[in-house]
Amino acid sequence: MLRAFRTRFLLALFRRIAAVGQRLSLRQARRFGRLLGGVAWYVARRDRNKALANLALAFPDWDEKKRRQTIRAMFAHLGMSLFEIVWLPNLHHQLEATTIVEGHEPLLKLLREGRSIVAYTGHCGNWEWVAYVVALLGFPLTALQRERDEGEINEFIRALRSTAGINTIDRGSASSGREMIQALRKPGLLAFLIDQNIRSESVTIPFFGMPAPTPIGPAKLNVRAEAVAVSIFIERREDGMQLVRFMDPIETKRTDDPIALTATITAQIEAQIRRRPEQWVWMHDRWKARPKWDVTPGSEAIQNAEVSIQP
Repeated sequence: MLRAFRTRFLLALFRRIAAVGQRLSLRQARRFGRLLGGVAWYVARRDRNKALANLALAFPDWDEKKRRQTIRAMFAHLGMSLFEIVWLPNLHHQLEATTIVEGHEPLLKLLREGRSIVAYTGHCGNWEWVAYVVALLGFPLTALQRERDEGEINEFIRALRSTAGINTIDRGSASSGREMIQALRKPGLLAFLIDQNIRSESVTIPFFGMPAPTPIGPAKLNVRAEAVAVSIFIERREDGMQLVRFMDPIETKRTDDPIALTATITAQIEAQIRRRPEQWVWMHDRWKARPKWDVTPGSEAIQNAEVSIQP
């Protein structure tokens, strides 16, 4: 009953936000988002406490005051992100005024050469904004998503992405495997978020110095297709501009180790979180063990992985 009530409440809230969000200026949308995040800081006690506990694991040298400031800022960030998402269709005409893009030229060159690319990111900054930007830059983009219990929210996100020409694949659907392979057979990007602990084939990767189950499927597909791998991140700067950064492309071949690739990408995600810790979703059970899904062959592959962190 509690879950059903929560679902109905969230859907009602989401409909109201969606109804007004596109009509607001970006500054107004963010102001409403900060207010919503401020309320959530007080109301969502369970999520707040879990986020504080996880932050203490990742940054044990921080004092309680700094941790509370960071998580309070996280709630404000998530509130702003929610209003930004429904505002996104306005980005077609305001890309240069709102967003700075760095490092995408090498990928455009690879795209012109007909290469397929596997893009990785995490729940850093506004991940829906970065997908929209990638598509508006001219990259054919297919994104894998976790199908939510709330069907109306699924449809809203799918429809929102389609306005930028983004194709969406639902993880776990009967056709998902075939759709991903088809996406990699033509020039473009197939995008994954791999910073969460989910019920899928995973390997144990160090994350903030602690073992964390991490999806291995994207890297296995990446290596099998001999596609280019690239991490893409976004952060909201203090001046309100969104900064989208493309990391250096990584060439792969069939003989590469997908665990090493996953470790490299995970290290890059960690580096981004350290840049903007208030813009990551700290209430997630990132380090929860899932023995049923763990396919790690042993620690040697991880120890030998060449991990490259870009500042």
